[in-house]
Amino acid sequence: MRDYIAQGAGRTLAEAVAHWHTTRTAAARPQEIGGQFEFNRFLRDWHARHPGRPRAEALAAWRAHRSRPRSRPSILAAVNSEDAADHILAHRQGRTGVVTLNRPRALNALTHPMVLRMEEVLRAWADDPEVEQVLVRGAGDRGLCAGGDIRAIHDDAKAGTSASAAFWRDEYRLNALIARYPKPYVAFMDGITMGGGVGVSAHGSVRVVTERSRVAMPETGIGFVPDVGGTWLLSRAPGRLGTHLALTGSAVGAADALLCGLADHHVPAEHLPDLAAALAEAPAREAVARFATEPAPGVLAARRHWIDRCHAADTVEETLDRLLAEDDPAAKEAAEALLAKSPTALKATLAAMRRTAALTSLEEALAQEYRVSCNALRSPDLVEGIRAQVVDKDRTPRWNPAALADVSDADVARFFEPPADAAAADQR
Repeated sequence: MRDYIAQGAGRTLAEAVAHWHTTRTAAARPQEIGGQFEFNRFLRDWHARHPGRPRAEALAAWRAHRSRPRSRPSILAAVNSEDAADHILAHRQGRTGVVTLNRPRALNALTHPMVLRMEEVLRAWADDPEVEQVLVRGAGDRGLCAGGDIRAIHDDAKAGTSASAAFWRDEYRLNALIARYPKPYVAFMDGITMGGGVGVSAHGSVRVVTERSRVAMPETGIGFVPDVGGTWLLSRAPGRLGTHLALTGSAVGAADALLCGLADHHVPAEHLPDLAAALAEAPAREAVARFATEPAPGVLAARRHWIDRCHAADTVEETLDRLLAEDDPAAKEAAEALLAKSPTALKATLAAMRRTAALTSLEEALAQEYRVSCNALRSPDLVEGIRAQVVDKDRTPRWNPAALADVSDADVARFFEPPADAAAADQR
């Protein structure tokens, strides 16, 4: 303060006190610059890399980090960024806290800031006595959520950086939070609900599908493996239905989602606004029961005999042979679907499903999925699959290896190794 007064003749003591308070506040609370969550995450990661170093050094590193020029928005943008506030809308409606995924032009695909913002909202509501239950829905009429921002993952994998690993770490933590949420968690799985959309809905306690629902874990089509707890959910489906869906990436409607344990109730789409209004006044299960109806018949029950027989095979190659030998045209279509997928992703997915079946908790499954996801960044098929489907959109991926026979057991085993950065694998 003395230096401040000396630097400018005529400055009053009140001005000096105001200046001191401003600089002290900025130094003491750097989380106000860039967001509480980003600051806390940076500080935690910095201390993990520099144990025992003083806090002052961490604060200096934070300011240097924030002052770096950024050529484009990072996947690690702050949770309270404008995008996160716009893309995750949260408000209270009577007894219900309502979360709306609000990126309808992108089919409400999840970004990292959206994941962090959603976690922040859910944790706050878990402790709020005025919020008795939660409703999650998607903006627009095309779907709840088409998945994660896979183009950002493509760019990260090409650049060889770790943003995707950080995204998955936080996304999987959100999935676990939803599964253990202490209040009724209602998810409107209307329209397209795939990948990350399954992660923010199918772990909930009150899952609602409609006649428009298309539920899928389509990761093998982009050279990836089902994640967001998908291997846990699908490995608990009756018989081999989950393995069938994991490998083929097929989307299912309402009846089949109910059959596979991915949903709890069917409500006609036209009644969702009335159900949302009812949730403001009534307990979740009571409100849903007023509108629930029987869905139109699905297709999986009638195909169960050959699905179970074919997917009981020990290898993907044998599964393919069995599908081709079936008389049902749907089995032939399933074989064609497998032939279009990444051979490496197919074998890693089958191994993941078999391993997850022996696990005893979702958290264990998410930890395994995190290892697989991080190791998938080193696979050329992930970049190639996203390129073909999302970047160039030529729909003709060139898988490497191109044949199932060329994917060795060692290649598959590498997906389950701890990531190179052991600290990054912490799923807490």
